[in-house]
Amino acid sequence: MYKSPRIGHGYDVHAFTAGDGLWLGGVRIEHDQGVTAHSDGDVVLHALMDALLGAAGLGDIGQHFPDHDARYRDAASGDLLQDVLQKIRAQGLGVVNVDITVIAQAPRLGPHREAMVRSMAQLLQLDENRVNLKATTHEGLGALGRGEGIAAHAVALLEDVD
Repeated sequence: MYKSPRIGHGYDVHAFTAGDGLWLGGVRIEHDQGVTAHSDGDVVLHALMDALLGAAGLGDIGQHFPDHDARYRDAASGDLLQDVLQKIRAQGLGVVNVDITVIAQAPRLGPHREAMVRSMAQLLQLDENRVNLKATTHEGLGALGRGEGIAAHAVALLEDVD
């Protein structure tokens, strides 16, 4: 059987609000702000789920976990990701690798990068070298550059599994 790779892209953004930290890639990061969100607001895992769902042709996270549904209020994004992975596996697909870029003026992610990669690799059941994480700023431009929020892009490659 021909194995056809499938690629998907995801994006998420959340505004900062009063708080003492945020979730990124399944890791709690101490910060002088939190994010406005229905669930835990993990922009990294949200972008990743959208990339996975897109690659599988299964829509987006808003279709699967609508923000008007009380069941997903304060939901852990890692739990939602497990549901997405079940849907992908039911389609006969497996994750090959993921590549994620976080865009924010703060917090600095360098000190947390390894923990975030390790967390996502465990959630995805992948070797850590199959999870790539990058961070950049918006060079002071726009809302992200003014430190009003945080965003993430993710790309995921899936393939048919035997």
